[in-house]
Amino acid sequence: MKQTDNLVWIIYDIAADKIRSRVAKACKNKGLFRVQKSAFLGTLNKNQIDELRIICEDLIDEKADSVYIFPMCEDDFKKVKLLGQAFDKDLVSDEVKALFL
Repeated sequence: MKQTDNLVWIIYDIAADKIRSRVAKACKNKGLFRVQKSAFLGTLNKNQIDELRIICEDLIDEKADSVYIFPMCEDDFKKVKLLGQAFDKDLVSDEVKALFL
């Protein structure tokens, strides 16, 4: 049985540069696209979401850092309102730009 992919936002606030870089690398390795310095967007299946959650749990200081994993259905994503500079255009790939435009 094929698992369905879910649109997922990963947003984090991590104090240590080294740990923050490792979390960003884990997100990129899962195929997520950076939309802001501490925000990633992409599609993952349930197993990939669980794997990323475990990686982040192992890396962060749970007393000082936070990582949010927000699954979002396509219908809800289409309702997202972007205000101002919605994302850092230098960080965002063409694939993500296509989702917003």
